[in-house]
Order: sequence, then structure tokens, then C-alpha cells
Amino acid sequence: MQKPSIPEGTRDFGPQQSRRRAFIFDTLRDVFIRFGYEPLETPAMENLSTLMGKYGEEGDRLLFKILNNGDYLKDVDPALLAAKDSARLISHIAKRGLRYDLTVPFARYVVMNRHALTFPFKRYQIQPVWRADRPQRGRYREFYQCDADAIGSESLHYEAELIQLYDEAFARLGIPVLIKINHRQILYGMAEAAGVADRFLDMTVAIDKLDKVGLEGVRDELAQRGFAPGAIAQIAQLLSFSDHDQWRQALDNSSAGQRGLAELDTVLAYLDGLPLRNEVRHDPALARGLTYYTGCIFEVVATVEGIRMGSLGGGGRYADLTGVFGLPGLSGVGISFGADRIYDVLEQMNAFPDTLSQSVHILFMALDSRAHRYAFQLASRLRRAGISAELYPEPGKLKKQFEYASRRNVAWAAIVGETECEQQTVVLKDQRTGEQFTVRAEQLADWAAAH
Repeated sequence: MQKPSIPEGTRDFGPQQSRRRAFIFDTLRDVFIRFGYEPLETPAMENLSTLMGKYGEEGDRLLFKILNNGDYLKDVDPALLAAKDSARLISHIAKRGLRYDLTVPFARYVVMNRHALTFPFKRYQIQPVWRADRPQRGRYREFYQCDADAIGSESLHYEAELIQLYDEAFARLGIPVLIKINHRQILYGMAEAAGVADRFLDMTVAIDKLDKVGLEGVRDELAQRGFAPGAIAQIAQLLSFSDHDQWRQALDNSSAGQRGLAELDTVLAYLDGLPLRNEVRHDPALARGLTYYTGCIFEVVATVEGIRMGSLGGGGRYADLTGVFGLPGLSGVGISFGADRIYDVLEQMNAFPDTLSQSVHILFMALDSRAHRYAFQLASRLRRAGISAELYPEPGKLKKQFEYASRRNVAWAAIVGETECEQQTVVLKDQRTGEQFTVRAEQLADWAAAH
């Protein structure tokens, strides 16, 4: 008999875990709506032509490809099969793939529905994505992203708004964070200053790993990618700068770098004086390796002592993401929340609300068949009043019923027997304190709502 299992890098979520995840999604959804973002959903799979080439070399390798229907090898050239060249073979055997993120499908949706949308168009999206990455702590092959994007405007106030949104969301979730911001044009200015503007993407992929491998690791990565020692030294020196004046001087001859610094100043000026709960900091090493970012970029990391986790969110400005789908010049900016990592951090902090552990508010326990029918009526009244209620399936001895209530972490046990049926009452026992109350049936819904 085959032992049941799930694919590596995926997880099951039981009742308590699902309630906790719903708490995260509901919190984020409420914040998105408060900031004026509208809901959107797109298919789990997209055409590979939609996905390929949008995430850089590494991203293309991490795309899950879906084999064509039927005999997918039937019309493939035998010579191509014999060559074992998977890169060339993919286009013959797979035309679809699982979405890698929510931003590219969003851009595809905007182009397909541009005549029905009002711009600027602000949307939020909470759906799973898939990446063929090596599973490790805090990194999964199937995970949820929660995105917010504003497309159709170049106004930098949207960057400031999204920083506010990050600040509000993590404050509500109870996770202290650092919101890091940088600008891709500042990075391009760095490449110009180091004389490697033609290797810009290679440079950003390398320095984006600074938090993981340290400065020496970035030096090694750049060397492996063929950068000259002088360029590596210049890049390392620039990464050590923390003062805006140092950056202005270092990028004095780069118009791109100066433009990036000016836009960054504008965004921070919008936030000046606002009562943010979390720190916002310019991080010159922040690169965000995705190729479609062209302006401000963001990343959020937890600042909880003793908890090390990758970024809990990130995003940035893209000037022409829709251009590849036939609608050039439509600028947008967006951010994403990593719900699975947020879950892991809240779990390590033991910071989920205690109420999420309760499966049902009131569990009715009946001593005999007549009381069982009476309890069924009472449970139905509570449900109509919007209160979660359950009836234990068999009447009888209370020991077994109380054991069930304890395992289900029920807040209140409602006990009914012959006396309660006659007097139209119910005995309610607080499972947390052991206190008992007798309540009349007609008052039960109001009483339960208050407790």
C-alpha cells in the first residue's frame, strides 16, 4: 500500500492553521479596501508566452511548466529528444505554466480589459503562486501572495501610499518591520560609476544577495560573473555609503542616478511628519532582481529579536510592464505580502489572537433524546443570530461530551436535560474558568452575543 504524501515544498493547513491564515488574509483585505484598492482574480495557469522573459534568467528556470494535453511527445522531432536539450524541448511539449507571481498576470489582464477599466486602476489580489525553488525554511514551492498595484499614473504619491499601506498592515498584524526603499535608477547610476552599465542586470542580481551572503559573498558572486577587480571594488565602496550626500557626490555624473535620488526624496517628502509605526529606510543595497522594475523598489523585513526570516514583502515601480502585451507607456507601482512567511513569523512570536484557537463558540450537550431535540432548536436560533453553535451528535453521559469540547477548544458548553426542557432554560459552563450560568431560552442569543 502506498504511503500518502504531498509534494515537497507544499503544506496542508488544518482547521486552526486555516483560521490563522484567514486572519492574515482578512486583515490585509481590510487594509487594501481602506486604501481604495479593488479585488481581482486571475487563473492559476497562464500561457508560457505570458510568463517567460518577465522574471530574468533565474525566474524563467523556476517556472513550473504544464505538459500539453494528450500525447505531448507525439510530434516532437526525435533528434530534439535525443539531444536532451530541455530548454529547446519545452516550447514543443508545454504551452502553459503555473503563475510565478501576481504582477505579470495583472499586466496581462489590464491589457486585455483596458477599454473596460478606469485609470488609474488600483487592484488587490490574494491568490497562490508557484515556484520550482529548492524548499527551505521560509521558502515554499506553493505559497500565497497578497498584492496591491496602482497602474496608469506616474504620480510618486502612490509609492508613499504603498509605504503607508505596508505600515498600516504590519501594525495591525502586530509585526514590527523595517520598510526598505531604493530606486533602480540609483542602482543604474552605481553601474555607470563602476563602469559596468552594460552589465547592469548581472550587477543587480549579485548585490540583491547582500543580506544572505554578506559583502564578501557579493564580491565572490561578481567575480564569478566576470566583473573586473576594479569594478568590484567600486561597487563594494558604493554599497558602504549610507549618507545621501555621499550618494549625490558619487553619482554626480549620472543623470539616471540623480533622477533616482530626486524621486526618492519626493516619496520620502510625502511621508514627512506622518505618524508611521515602523521605520522607513533608504537601503542602497536593495536591488529586487526582477527585470521589470524601473523606479522605486521596496522590501519589508521583520525586526523581531531572535527571528530570522526572509523578506515579508516587496515591490516597486514598473514603467512599461504592459508594453510587452501591446499597451506601451502605462506606468504602475505595486507591492506584495508574503502571507506564508507572515504566518511563520506570527507563529514564532506566538502573536495570533487567542480567539482563533476556538473552533465554535457554544457546544450543546444533551442528556437524553428529548433534550437533544430541544438543543437542536436552540443551536438553530443561535446560528440565525450569527453565533457559531454546534450540537454533540449523541445524547448521554457528559464525560465524553466534555472531552470532545476540550479537544475542540470550545468557549462555552451548553448543557440541557429534563429540567432545562421543562423550564425552557440552558446551563452554560465557561470552559476557561469553570463558572456556570442558567439562562432562559428566549434570552440565549443576546446572552451569547455578549459573552
